[in-house]
Amino acid sequence: MKRSSEAKSLPCPLCEQQADYFCKIGRKGRFYYKCSTCQSVFLIPKKYVDHSSERARYEEHNNDVEDLRYQEFVSPITKAIQDHFPTNAEGLDYGCGTGPVASVVLEDLGYKTLALYDPFFQPDEGYLSKSYDYIICCEVMEHFYYPKKEFLKLRNLLKPFGKLFCKTSLLKSKSSVKEFSDWWYNNDPTHVFFYTVETLEYISGHFGFKKVKIEPKLITFS
Repeated sequence: MKRSSEAKSLPCPLCEQQADYFCKIGRKGRFYYKCSTCQSVFLIPKKYVDHSSERARYEEHNNDVEDLRYQEFVSPITKAIQDHFPTNAEGLDYGCGTGPVASVVLEDLGYKTLALYDPFFQPDEGYLSKSYDYIICCEVMEHFYYPKKEFLKLRNLLKPFGKLFCKTSLLKSKSSVKEFSDWWYNNDPTHVFFYTVETLEYISGHFGFKKVKIEPKLITFS
């Protein structure tokens, strides 16, 4: 049940249209809103974890670059890059975290011009002043506080025929409150923005991409 202290609507951080109150989860009360324009669901900003807690959460991730299971997890991205780009193509691993597994796999395959950027662990913003043939965004976009700003940035970092390769878990379209509440993906306190197929199509249509290809384990913006 909605608390009276929560607003009936808030601006969506992606499309900036008014989103309606959706649900509350957990004893501490994580409040979520749902946008009828881009079909996203997002956590209210005042429930974001603080900077040090967010960093500590990322440091818990066991992204061992030698872990074959994690290499397999990122394989949809690394295989797609092999299919579309030569080894001399310039790439960026955006939000690479503590263990840039995809980049290590690609380097082992002969891709040597890979830049790493992460606001916590690889914060060299000089890499954000260049342009790239492809960008890796693996399990990152659900952490975006400002998805409009982020996707505009990512689009501008791509060369004219570049591709943005993403991985995230998608929310089913028209999910009920119960379905969203039971969804394991929102248990992570650093996951603040959730996408449906319609959200991805909105991004493709409004942020300068020509198309988006949505596969079970890979999202490709071109």
